Amino acid sequence: MPVAIYHPEYGAYAFDANHPFSPLRIEMVLDLLREAHIPLELLKPDAATPDELRMVHEASYLDAVAAVSCDPADPRFEYGLGTPDNPVTAGMDRGAARIAGGTLTGARMIAEGRASKILQMGGGLHHARPALASGFCLFNDLAIAIKNLIQHGLHVAYLDIDVHHGDGVQSIFYDDDHVMTLSFHESGEYLFPGTGWTHELGQGMGRGFKLNVPLEPFTEGDSYLEILDMVAQPALEYFRPDVIVFQAGADAHYADPLADLLLTTQTYETIFQRVIGYANRFAKGHLLTTFGGGYSLTATPRIWTILYLVLFGHPLFEALPAPWIERWRKHLGENPPRTLHDPPHPYEAIPRRDEINRHNRLMAQRLLDAVSMLWL
Repeated sequence: MPVAIYHPEYGAYAFDANHPFSPLRIEMVLDLLREAHIPLELLKPDAATPDELRMVHEASYLDAVAAVSCDPADPRFEYGLGTPDNPVTAGMDRGAARIAGGTLTGARMIAEGRASKILQMGGGLHHARPALASGFCLFNDLAIAIKNLIQHGLHVAYLDIDVHHGDGVQSIFYDDDHVMTLSFHESGEYLFPGTGWTHELGQGMGRGFKLNVPLEPFTEGDSYLEILDMVAQPALEYFRPDVIVFQAGADAHYADPLADLLLTTQTYETIFQRVIGYANRFAKGHLLTTFGGGYSLTATPRIWTILYLVLFGHPLFEALPAPWIERWRKHLGENPPRTLHDPPHPYEAIPRRDEINRHNRLMAQRLLDAVSMLWL
C-alpha cells in the first residue's frame, strides 16, 4: 500500500496573499478527498534538521533564510530572498523545513524497505539552488531526498513534468552518474527559467544522464504522451534506477495562467498511470512522488486528486461533491468545475498542431541520437 505524507505546517510555507504559490492548492485536494469519502491516512513527518538541509544548501544561505524569516523587512537579494518570485514572510523557513522533511521521510522509507511507493503531498521545489532561492522555491526538498537515496547506495531517476525546467535538481547532480534527470517542460525560449535545452547532457561522470525535453508552446496531450514514451522509456530501460523520484507539477494544464502547454486532466491521468508503470518495470516498483507547480485553483486540485486516486488504486469519481463546490466557490469567488475531468474539447483548435507535433518529434529524436552515442 502506498504511503501519503503531509503535515499541517506545510501551510507555513506561504508568500503574500496574491502570490500564485498558494497553500490553498493542497488544502483543496485534502478537502476534496475527504468530502468524497476517500480513505486518507497521512503520515506526519519531522522537519528537516539544519544538518539535513546542509546536504544540499550552504550554511551561509541557511543563515540568511533564518534571518529573513525572523525579520522579513530585511531582504537578502544576493540569495534571491525578497524578490517578486520569492518574497519573504515570517516563519517561512519553518514550513520549508517541514516540507523538506516530508520528502526526505519518503526517501528514507523507500531506502529502508518500509514502503515502495510514496506520495508527498507537497514539495517539488525544484528550482532552489545551494545558495539561491528561485522560482518560488526555498529549499530543494527533491535534491535533499535524492542525496539521501544516494547515501543508501541507490541510483535515482528524477522525472519532472512541471511545465518549468527542473533546473535546480539538474544543476546539483550535473556531474553525478548516480542520478539521471529527465525534465519535460515548455521550451526555455518562452518560459522561466530559460534553461533545459537538449544539449544540456551533464558533465564528467554525469554526461549522458541529464535529459531535457523542451516542448513547443501549445503542445497538446497526444503529442506530450507520445514524446514522454519516446524519451522516458528507453532512458529508464537503459539506466534501470533503483527508484524514480517524480515531480508531478500540474502547471502544464491548459488553464494554468503562467504557461502555455495544453494538457487536460485526462492527459494527467494517463501520465500518472504511465509513470507508475515505469516504476514497476524499470525501478523495482519504487516511486517517490511530490507535488510541484500548478497555479490554476480550478485545475490543480483536480489533477492532484487524480494523482492520489490513481496511485492508491481508488476508482475515479466524476461528479465533484456539491458541498466542496459550494465551499470553494465562496472562497475563490468563482465556480469550480463540477467534474473531476475536463469537458471534451475544452479549448479552441490549435491551427499549428501538425507543425508543433513535428517539431516535438524532431527535438526528441535529436536528444535520443545525442545520448545514445554516450550510452554505448
